Order: sequence, then structure tokens, then C-alpha cells
Amino acid sequence: MTHYLVTGGSGFIGAALVNRLVRDGHKVRVLDDNSRGHTGRLADVLDHVEFITGDIRDAEAVNRAVRGVDGVLHLAAVNGTKHFYEKPEVVLDVGVRGMLNVLDACRANNVGDLVVASSSEAYQTPPMVPTPEDIPLVVPDVLNARYSYGGSKLISELLAVNWGRTGFDRVAIFRPHNVYGPDMGWEHVVPEFVRRAVSAIDLAPRGPVPFPIQGDGTQTRAFVHIDDAIDGIMTVTEKGEHLGIYHIGNPEEVTIAELARQVVAALGREADVLAGPPAPGGTARRSPDIARLRALGYEPRIPLAQGLPGVVEWYAARTRSAAAAAE
Repeated sequence: MTHYLVTGGSGFIGAALVNRLVRDGHKVRVLDDNSRGHTGRLADVLDHVEFITGDIRDAEAVNRAVRGVDGVLHLAAVNGTKHFYEKPEVVLDVGVRGMLNVLDACRANNVGDLVVASSSEAYQTPPMVPTPEDIPLVVPDVLNARYSYGGSKLISELLAVNWGRTGFDRVAIFRPHNVYGPDMGWEHVVPEFVRRAVSAIDLAPRGPVPFPIQGDGTQTRAFVHIDDAIDGIMTVTEKGEHLGIYHIGNPEEVTIAELARQVVAALGREADVLAGPPAPGGTARRSPDIARLRALGYEPRIPLAQGLPGVVEWYAARTRSAAAAAE
């Protein structure tokens, strides 16, 4: 049994990781302010978890949370594209100040094992696809608020690696790629597509469902189901090397237009995908090379066609419930 602190442990990925750690027999402490997460995600294990309510930007709160644990899994961040544009200062503050606080607290409390969540956003538009871990990390335009999140992750990687050179037994970094699943929040492409699909279906009871998207739909992403993502994070936690960086994802690539069609199909209809203006700062193609993680024994098990329908129905049910309550 290992005693872990999970920062951001009531968030989407963090809570799934906490549930897995408890099921695997570990002792778990969580630090989160629930500003974007909620303890309902931990309902099955909350009695077995020490939950500390605190802000990752509060150095003293982080120091108290780190004290006495064996390892830290640092996931606290402000994710969601909407937030990148609307509150970039907060995104950067949480990302950078939080990373510094965790590193300082680990050193102060002699906690030598640290695993850090980064993101595929740290490299933005990759020079090759599938994309390995050793490509350059870039911020294409400092004036575009969208890059606040990717910039915070780039800085976090630099801090983790360079602080990690001394005073740590191991610092490992993982970059999740488009994790999806139930209760991930609404600021992501899958939930947003579901919400729009439900509304479009209500307006078009027969025939193909008009479904406008940003761009021409040829942009690609590679989505990984939350269960597979947690398998990947656990693989890094258990086997990742010191100063190792690992992509976590499923390299199965899908166009945004095809994703829209699959979302509408999961609701029993056919989509008429309509191109629109592209989002500023968007990336044309993204899919991870996971050879480094595969070498540690990881393999994704849930293809998009298998994992997406249940997630679509989860969000569709809540969309309809919210609409009914508003009437």
C-alpha cells in the first residue's frame, strides 16, 4: 500500500484516478477546492479517502496536504477550452503557481515521488502525427488566450523536470490526449456536441439533422475513454522512469465531422454536418504515438465506437432533464 496525495482529485480524471487507487488498496488523500470538480464523483470511495478542501495556489494548504504522504499525483488545473479564452489569467495562475507549490512542498516534506499531469496542448500543432513525446513544445501566439492552458503545461513540464533533477527519487510526466467519459464537464467537444445534437434533433424531428461545426470537419483528434486513460496513468505511476514523459491516449484518429456523425447516430439519427468558420488557434490534426507507454505494458482497450454511445446517452439524458426543468 502506498499513501498518495492526488491534487485535483474531485475533477474528472482526478476522481477516476482516486477511485482506482482506492480499489487497488492504496491510501489516498485528496486536495481540491471543488471549483470545477465535485465530491459526488468520489461517492463510492469517499469514506476511504482523506479529503482536504484547499486551493492549489495556497502554498500552506499544499504543504499541509503533502506532509506525510509517499507520493504526489498532481492533476490540479483549470481545463476546458471555454476557460482558456474567458479566464486565461486564472488558468495560468492555477497551472504555474500550483506546480511551484507542489514542488516546494515535496522538497520541504522529503516526498521524493512525483507524477505530473501535462497535456497534448503543451505542443499545440505537432510537426508529425502520430506524435512522439520528444517533439518541441511551443506557444504559437502569446496574444491568443487559448494558449494559456498549453503555456501553463509547458511551464509545468519545465519546472517539474528541472526541479526534479535534485531532491527527488522520481519525477514522471504524462500527457493525456482527449480523454472522454461520463461527467467530464460541459466545456469539451463530446458533451458540447451532445448538447447541440439534442437541440438539433428537437428542431428537426424527421430527416437528416442539420449539425453546424467549426471548420470544415477534416480536423482530427484521437479520443481515449476515461477507463483506458486511468490504466495509462496507473502504468506511469507504477512503472514510469525518472524524468520520463509519456503520452496517454488511444491513437485511433477520427475527424471532427465523423465524431459529429457518431454522436448524432448514437441518438438514433443521421447528421447533416455543416461547415463553419474555424476556431482561432485550432489544431488541424492530433494523435499520440504511445509506443513509449506500450513498452511499459499499456494498451487501450475501448475503441471510440464502443465507448462513445454510452457517454452520449449520459449527456443526452442530463441535457433533456435540464431542458424539462427549465420549462
